[in-house]
Parts: sequence; structure tokens; C-alpha cells
Amino acid sequence: MRLRNVWVCALGLTLAASVAACGGSSGTSSTSGDTSAPGGAPAGQKVDPATAGGVNGMVMVDGTVPMNVPIKMNADPVCVKANSTPQFQETYTVGSDGKSLANVFVYIKDGLGNYVFDTPTKPATIDQKSCRYHPHVFGMMVNQPLEIINSDPTLHNIHAMPKGNAEFNNGQPIQGMKMSHTFDKPEVMVPFKCDVHGWMNAYVGVVSHPYFAVTDKDGKFDLPNLPPGTYTIEAWHEKGGAQTASVTIGPKETKEITFTFKAPGAVATN
Repeated sequence: MRLRNVWVCALGLTLAASVAACGGSSGTSSTSGDTSAPGGAPAGQKVDPATAGGVNGMVMVDGTVPMNVPIKMNADPVCVKANSTPQFQETYTVGSDGKSLANVFVYIKDGLGNYVFDTPTKPATIDQKSCRYHPHVFGMMVNQPLEIINSDPTLHNIHAMPKGNAEFNNGQPIQGMKMSHTFDKPEVMVPFKCDVHGWMNAYVGVVSHPYFAVTDKDGKFDLPNLPPGTYTIEAWHEKGGAQTASVTIGPKETKEITFTFKAPGAVATN
């Protein structure tokens, strides 16, 4: 009797496996639409450079931006010595035309589907130099190493305050010290501050793909090598917030878009 039961169970398992192999499971077929990237690309497909296009453009500001806050470094003689000219925060960095806006993080927020991208082995860097963070705004990919450097002969610490990733706070008391960190989740944006020098701050956008940029002094950005598709593009500024735009590109097509942030109202004075 026991041998008969074993034979029946084995037969049942064999029949179940045969049904699944023939596509008999309605659950499997119902999710087939979720395994394709834009344009019908299969899950895990790499971008084809032969059909890739791009998106570029500018970020502008409408109105007159307020003066950046002056920085007082008197508390640390090393910082005073390192800066022979007055220093200001980088909240609003505009071009010579007074309209183009720098330090805006622009990235593909949605539309890449299941395309996959290699994680860079070359680290992104943030340097503590002349008692400022360099760069002020930058981007990197998930799991890409971030090299943190102290180029100053004074104590710095870098305090990351993410919401989705792990917080860290590390001191670097010696000039030339380096440390490495990785973020394991996408997050736009992660702020940094120095608890020793309260004026030091920076921001990093962590994304799962290479389609990000920071606007230059002329407000320009470029997102090349995009596969054909429809994308939501977001532009983030530390005071202006975030704006999105939708754009569709065909094979080998490049589109231009412009984001415009409103300047804040005049600050009341006593």
C-alpha cells in the first residue's frame, strides 16, 4: 500500500509539472506584460547604442534670486586662511545672464522599464577642501562607491542624512584621509552636512541608472544614450523644489526641454 501511495504522488507531481511547462498556469500568463521594457524590449535588455537618442536642455529661473548668505569662518583659523576672498552659500548659482540656474539635479524619474545598467566601478567623489564640499550637488548610481576625501589640515566630518538609505556620520581629523561608502537604494536627494563647520552642505542624487546630470554655470544639462521611449524627467533644486516634464524620443532622436523655476519672493528685512 505504501509503494502504491508513493507511485500516485509521483504521478501527480509529474502531471503538475507538465501542465506548468505547457503554460497552463493563468497566474504566469497574467504577469507577462510586466516583464518588458519600453518598446517591447525583454526584461534585462541592454541599451542598443545604434538606436539610442538623448534629451538635453536648460534650467532657467524666472525673476531675481536673493543674494546667497555670506559665510563666516572665524571659528576655524584654518578655514579663514584657506579662503582669501569672501565666501557665500551656493543656494542660488546663476549664470552671467542672471537667468540660467546651476546646481540643478536632472534625471530620468520614470520610463526605463526593465533595462539594466552596469554599476560603475569608478567612484564618485566628494572632497572637503577649503572648508567647503566639492561638488555642492552631484549624482551617482546605486552601489557605486563614493570616495570621501578630506583635503584640509583640519577636522571635518561628513554627516549623511538620507531617508531611505542608512545614515552615517564619520569624522576625518587628518589631511588626506579617505573613506568609502555605498548607497544601496535610489534616493533623490541625500543631504550632507558637516557638524564641525555648520556652513558646509552638499547633496547627492542616487539613482539606479546612468541618466542624470547637474546643470552647469549656464544652466545646461545633457542626458545622452537614451533608448527610444517616453520618459518622465525631473529637475531638482535645493530651494526651488522639483519639477517634472514628459518627453518621447524615437530611435536616434534628441529632444530639447527647458525647466523654469520661479525665484522666491523678496525676503523681508528689519
